[in-house]
Amino acid sequence: MVKITKEAALTYHESGRPGKIEVKPTKAYRTQTDLSLAYSPGVAYPCLEIQQDPDAAYRYTDKGNLVAVISNGTAVLGLGDIGAMSGKPVMEGKGLLFKIYGGIDVFDIEVNEKDPEKFCEAVERIAPTFGGINLEDIKAPECFYIEERLKHSLDIPVMHDDQHGTAIISAAGLKNALEVIGKDIKKVRIVVNGAGAAAISCTKLYMALGAQKENILMLDSKGVITSDREGLNEQKRFFATDRRDVHTLAEAVNGADVFVGLSKGNVLTQDMVRSMAKDPVIFALANPVPEISYEDAMAARPDVLMSTGRTDYPNQINNVIGFPYIFRGALDVHATAINEEMKMAAVLAIADLAKQPVPDVVNDVYKVNNLHFGREYFIPKPVDPRLISEVSAAVAKAAIDSGVARKKIDNWEQYKDSLSVLLGQETKLTQKLYATAAAHPQRVVFAEAIHPTMLKAAVQAKSEGICQPILLGNDEVLAKMARQLDLNLDGIEIVNLRHPSEQDRRERYAHILAEKRARDGYTFQEANDKMFERNYFGMMMVETGEADAFITGLYTKYSNTIKVVNEVIGIRSEYKHFGTMHIINSPRGTLYIGDTLVNENPDADTLVDIAKLSATAVRFFNEKPVISMISHSNFGSSQSNGALKVRAAVEKMHELYPDLAVDGEMQIGFALDRELRDEQYPFTRLFGKDVNTLVFPNLTSARSSYKMLQMLDADVEIIGPIQMGLNKPIHFIDFGASVRDVVNIVAVATIDAYVDKIKTRIQNRNA
Repeated sequence: MVKITKEAALTYHESGRPGKIEVKPTKAYRTQTDLSLAYSPGVAYPCLEIQQDPDAAYRYTDKGNLVAVISNGTAVLGLGDIGAMSGKPVMEGKGLLFKIYGGIDVFDIEVNEKDPEKFCEAVERIAPTFGGINLEDIKAPECFYIEERLKHSLDIPVMHDDQHGTAIISAAGLKNALEVIGKDIKKVRIVVNGAGAAAISCTKLYMALGAQKENILMLDSKGVITSDREGLNEQKRFFATDRRDVHTLAEAVNGADVFVGLSKGNVLTQDMVRSMAKDPVIFALANPVPEISYEDAMAARPDVLMSTGRTDYPNQINNVIGFPYIFRGALDVHATAINEEMKMAAVLAIADLAKQPVPDVVNDVYKVNNLHFGREYFIPKPVDPRLISEVSAAVAKAAIDSGVARKKIDNWEQYKDSLSVLLGQETKLTQKLYATAAAHPQRVVFAEAIHPTMLKAAVQAKSEGICQPILLGNDEVLAKMARQLDLNLDGIEIVNLRHPSEQDRRERYAHILAEKRARDGYTFQEANDKMFERNYFGMMMVETGEADAFITGLYTKYSNTIKVVNEVIGIRSEYKHFGTMHIINSPRGTLYIGDTLVNENPDADTLVDIAKLSATAVRFFNEKPVISMISHSNFGSSQSNGALKVRAAVEKMHELYPDLAVDGEMQIGFALDRELRDEQYPFTRLFGKDVNTLVFPNLTSARSSYKMLQMLDADVEIIGPIQMGLNKPIHFIDFGASVRDVVNIVAVATIDAYVDKIKTRIQNRNA
């Protein structure tokens, strides 16, 4: 896992605008008319409509997409009772998760009140503002009373996520884990270590799935909760056992089928695990240190099915799989509550999703990600893009069926589609890239490791598990730089290409290159001299299979890099040119831009290759290409050379690929405005389609387009340049790229390398 330091965390929260969330206008506000509509006198009209019909607030305000994250700070994460104000960063963080995963707006509200009655009164008075209430970090047993009272007194959804979030995700995991090993939940023996809010809620939900109360043992800090113990609160008393032969955790887990830990780290020993029944299920959910480590559990019992709360092990129990989508579904039908039917619907939807084929950023034919339902994967990953549509729809349907919905949904497929595009692709794409790359990390050469950005990116890429870095550079210099930057280079290979120890490899590479380029006037001596240059040497590592992918560009001029890549790697046989693409992720959606780096002033034939390469690249990211060939003119409105070459390229594309959605020449305004384009030019192949791919007539216009967006809009994420059309995964970095920019390209390069291996294996089998 990435090591999080105090300094890094404080800088993250303090830098730029303090905090993690903000409020943004959703309507026009630049003219006097806009302001008159937004406030006085125009605002009076929706006020009067709401006075007549309170439900009209869902039509005219953000109520239907606004959740309050409310806490009194009495049980903040693992920090305990640190106070309302001290818990504010956590509540802001919860708001951020609501927004990026569910598209839900949040006001975080910290109430400085520990008395449950007064706390409830405060929440009840502000509740009309919101479409839902997410209670957070409130200690037990007060949290039970607070949630129950607010559920009865308010007519909007109320959920204490610390109780129900973990319960819903772990219940889905338990259902699937038992299915994997063929055990009946009605018969399994379950041990729950912990008796707080989460443990109580989890256990009740397991019972709703079929677990039998007499088969459950619950423990608190004093041991097994037995019915003869004095001073038990109502919740603990419900789970107290009449058995007198078990008191300790070791005695409780002996012969048990399931262990669920919601307590503290390192309390479950390997001997205890060995004493459990065949195919034991262990959910060690204490964070950040689980009740037993994944390694210790697997070493004790190779047949164990294991879940933790950590991201670096299989089957993570992560509340973010649940709460954004549960509230999303509840809000979309204007629900008056989150009831048991809705929670169970979420459990079943999450469990079912894990059994479906796992999506990937590449085409299904490549089968890059090998996750499949079983011991190592019985809970969906938090980055699964289907969660918002499947879980939210299931919750919304349960709300309607159980009678707590004010609004009906008639077309469920249309609703799911709207959820899929709700957030755009700005976070989902990179998350999917990282998840896929981490599933198949490859050996990636970092040519310019001496650059601080490149060195930081290599370390970060390794820590996130998306590649095995190989650094080109002087090992002593790199070690010194790493110390200065406080970077850990353990486990990272360093190749000092100029060191005498690399002489044999340089000469071997030189012989290969000289033989390959013999008809281009290359001699061995000339090739050997080039092996002292990092780009030649690094690309030869990939060419010979001693590395899988190559990253360069922070120091080297593009023209020099392009020359090297043509000499060493070469262009795929089906193309005469290669190019690069940038991906623009914005709240409006994803756009693919080509060519952004290589071909300065392409002719018609080159534009055809760029369009073909772009179509292939878009399919690589599991999208169907809809391509607009950009010009300053529309369909013959200009006879300039620039317009004519684009027109000729379009004609050639239509001839070669009659089924491909590609057309032009057209101005960018018509390309991106479907309604305007369809009205003015209904004859195009793009009729009724939203363009996702833009091919520009020259390098200047392509680079200017994405650079301008990058500078003007902070919400726009740029990924690239991504190479298209080379024989090997050689990728370039923009000058001035950030560490995150480099890591994004490393993820793409890793996937590119893995896909290349798959294709090679297929070709070898068919040979």
